[in-house]
Amino acid sequence: MTMEDSEALGWRSVADLIGDHPDSAVALIGAPLGERSLTPGRCDLGPRAFRAVLPRFSTYDVETGRSLETRVHDAGDVALKALAPDAAFAPVRDAVAAQSGRRLTVIVGGNNAVTRPGLHGLGLEGTGLLTLDAHFDMRDTDQGLTNGNPVQALLDDGMDGSLISQIGLAPFANTKRAHDKAKAAGISVRTAGECHRTGFAEVVAQELEWLSKQVDRIYVDVDIDVIDRSQWPASPGARPGGIGVHAFFEATRAIGACPKVRAVDLTEYDPSLEVGDLGSLTAGRWFCDLLAGFEAR
Repeated sequence: MTMEDSEALGWRSVADLIGDHPDSAVALIGAPLGERSLTPGRCDLGPRAFRAVLPRFSTYDVETGRSLETRVHDAGDVALKALAPDAAFAPVRDAVAAQSGRRLTVIVGGNNAVTRPGLHGLGLEGTGLLTLDAHFDMRDTDQGLTNGNPVQALLDDGMDGSLISQIGLAPFANTKRAHDKAKAAGISVRTAGECHRTGFAEVVAQELEWLSKQVDRIYVDVDIDVIDRSQWPASPGARPGGIGVHAFFEATRAIGACPKVRAVDLTEYDPSLEVGDLGSLTAGRWFCDLLAGFEAR
């Protein structure tokens, strides 16, 4: 069905915005990386499930009375089948770099190991990192790259830890060693408890404002296991006591609206853990809010 057909029926979906739009300001890349996850799963199915749910979302936002209008260039999926994170580095980096002239590139994973090459696609120099994650992802890299160490790998690459903000870190889900390493590196650490007390969207806004003053561009890693497990069962790392989806969507709009945010990834979505279609619908709503924020720039 064409966009014109959808409009004639009174239902224009977010899927209608996505296609071959080489001149658009926003690009979408699928990064179905599934190898070397600390908890076995099927995060490689994420991009396909994400695209499949988008026709269920209208472009109209009843809260604001506005409709999404931004065309999104679909750059397709990076060929990552059976690739470990080290072998996937160059393909993901190059795919993001190819779209880096746009105002926003959205990378849908795939496990969290896509974050390191995604950020390199923007360029390490002058780029800050903001993570929404229940975990530090700072396991040692001496045993290889996994979804548990992209932040540590970026530090190993020479990234300045003072240009990294980590938000939503969960109690009893991390180690003291990882916390100590983060503090020693100068990383800004904002725990889940602090987010509940202050407001998740407010904490995200604070960190975006601070990073924007330090860097030329910002890469945002959204490990979706930051959401409370009762509202997000589709990631093995999600825990009770995480961030509520309402606050998560509000923060997503703030991220999309930040002019210095040039790339955002969504990682650790495992469709094989779906309860009903809660996971795909949450990921689809996340994308809608990201676009709505972008249109507010």
